[in-house]
Amino acid sequence: MTEPRTFTITHRTRFGYDADVRTSFGRAHLIPRPGPGQPQADGEVVVDPAPDEQREHVDAFGNRSTYFAVRAPHRELTVLARSTVVVDRTGLAVDGCGWEAVRDTVHDLPERTWALPSPRLPTLPGVAAYAAPSFPPRRPVGEAVSDLCSRIHRDFRYASGTTTVASTLTDLLDGGEGVCQDFAHLAVAALRSVGLAARYVSGYLETSPPPGVPKLRGADASHAWVSAWTPDGWFDVDPTNDVVVGSSHVVLAHGRDYADVPPLRGVLFSDRAAVATMAVEVDMDRTG
Repeated sequence: MTEPRTFTITHRTRFGYDADVRTSFGRAHLIPRPGPGQPQADGEVVVDPAPDEQREHVDAFGNRSTYFAVRAPHRELTVLARSTVVVDRTGLAVDGCGWEAVRDTVHDLPERTWALPSPRLPTLPGVAAYAAPSFPPRRPVGEAVSDLCSRIHRDFRYASGTTTVASTLTDLLDGGEGVCQDFAHLAVAALRSVGLAARYVSGYLETSPPPGVPKLRGADASHAWVSAWTPDGWFDVDPTNDVVVGSSHVVLAHGRDYADVPPLRGVLFSDRAAVATMAVEVDMDRTG
């Protein structure tokens, strides 16, 4: 049994423009969601310049979403999210139910919607072929999901900057390298290819420097992993690190794929095309 952990998280995104922006509209998924394993999650989003409109709501997937509109001319925009999260998560004990039985069960449940293709994760023969070795007949579902994520960890190289948020599964399969978003996407799509329900999870992962090395401020980053439905509950696995999700992971949002839950996206209007620069700083500190 692990002890609960309390984290304070600061996520700051700064935009700079080389021309006046008349209006900026934004949508953020930056406040962690409470739920199983995360009994407390509080936060706020602060926008500078002060927005003319700002409101929060819970989206169709149960995530906490923030909308804002800045209508005063500006050449800089900062979106700062501060949150406090209590994580009290133990590993899910997934029974020996074969994956075919789980597949057949989920199609009679509301969770079946998570088994369908999504805009960023269409049905692809290459993904189904990649998934197949992890799903021999009657293999226990937890073992199959873990094996799939271990293979992704082993078969693909983590290489920052080799892909973008617009990269596809084909880019990953052809290129052999990517980042956590790509690996989570492949895991989700592979599970759906065999008829299982899976969702994309955005969040954070606590990182620690080597002994004696101070932690760099602002150097943490967003993270992503996969959550697979089983009769015992949602089973979360991190293919980037080949681990079952535990007390070092903080959940921000669940979606069909990245397009449902980007940390921040928006639209701006200016009198001429404004070239934008962006800088992101994330600090995740354990405070309890």
